[in-house]
Amino acid sequence: MSKTLILTEQLISRESLTPNDAGCQQMLMDRLIPLGFVCETICSGPENFRVTNLWAKFHGSLSAGQTGSPRTLVFAGHTDVVPTGPLAQWSSPPFTPSHRDGKLYGRGAADMKTSIAAMVVACEEFLAQHPKPALSIAFLITSDEEGPSVDGTAVVCQQLQARGEVLDYCIVGEPTSVSVLGDMIKNGRRGSMSGKLTIKGVQGHIAYPHLAKNPVHLFAPALAELVSTEWDKGNEFFPATSWQVSNMHAGTGAGNVIPGDLVVDFNFRFCTESTAEGLQQRVVELLDRHQLKYELKWTVGGQPFLTTPAELVQAVKAAIAQETGVQTELSTTGGTSDGRFIAKICKQLIEFGPINASIHKIDEHVLVSSLDPLKNIYKGTLENLANVSRA
Repeated sequence: MSKTLILTEQLISRESLTPNDAGCQQMLMDRLIPLGFVCETICSGPENFRVTNLWAKFHGSLSAGQTGSPRTLVFAGHTDVVPTGPLAQWSSPPFTPSHRDGKLYGRGAADMKTSIAAMVVACEEFLAQHPKPALSIAFLITSDEEGPSVDGTAVVCQQLQARGEVLDYCIVGEPTSVSVLGDMIKNGRRGSMSGKLTIKGVQGHIAYPHLAKNPVHLFAPALAELVSTEWDKGNEFFPATSWQVSNMHAGTGAGNVIPGDLVVDFNFRFCTESTAEGLQQRVVELLDRHQLKYELKWTVGGQPFLTTPAELVQAVKAAIAQETGVQTELSTTGGTSDGRFIAKICKQLIEFGPINASIHKIDEHVLVSSLDPLKNIYKGTLENLANVSRA
């Protein structure tokens, strides 16, 4: 068995449900410290939801004539996994690595323990061949990506920023491939912002509507306008910003009572053509124009980010093409990731990992034949960026 497969299976065997790391990060440190990485565990959060984070760094060497510090590539990811769902529906125990038809099954196989294992082994092989590379390498690993994402990567990034740590490149090991390994990398993500809107009416008997104010009826014209509004046109890398209702509730459950309040949960997925503040202002102006009485609470889940094609994108695309022959598509589709935190302090960030078709599903799996090619792509990226740094 390959080293990548062995480490992947060892990680899958740990029942690391958010925020429990279950010893995965110690396993990684046991591999990284002998390579020369300086490892730091950063714990955060309340005792009943303690999050474990790992920051590990290998300091590269400057080439002759160079000044300053070598550029830094960060491998980022998470050791936590989502709940398994009904165990009876799994074909094999989710935390027992199992092989069937060329696939490795287990919770976290695709999202994202395979990527982490491939990153570690790629570093082992790269540093064995290049013990003094003109590139620093770091790992930022959390056990709170699948959960609230409050005490994980966000906390580490805040500390790194306070220290003046400079991050030049970052690869987040999210499963981004669609049909074959390497067919898609994410060079950005849309922002996410949710709102909880309460429309105020007056409760009353349904037979006497003149004595009540139905908030559903009052909100209907504003809802139609919100649905039909063009928030922006998108751009070369992003689709247009979208507004969607996720939940709507009014009434007491009785058939003869006009509700007093209407509660609407909605979400923006917004691109770099809009800002959270600008969208909030437009919604408020619209509601005020319809003369509604309301309360509105906002939650910004993440800002949009975009890495325009430069050294990192070129290095990853070249490594993919060399290993698989696949021509990679750049994409910004999908939900949020921890990349939204790292992008605030890192100049260039992409997400790349295995096929994502089974993530969060019963019988999550990866193709065994993709593990070492994934490792080789990460290694090839290290080599490509080291050559850029050396130049």
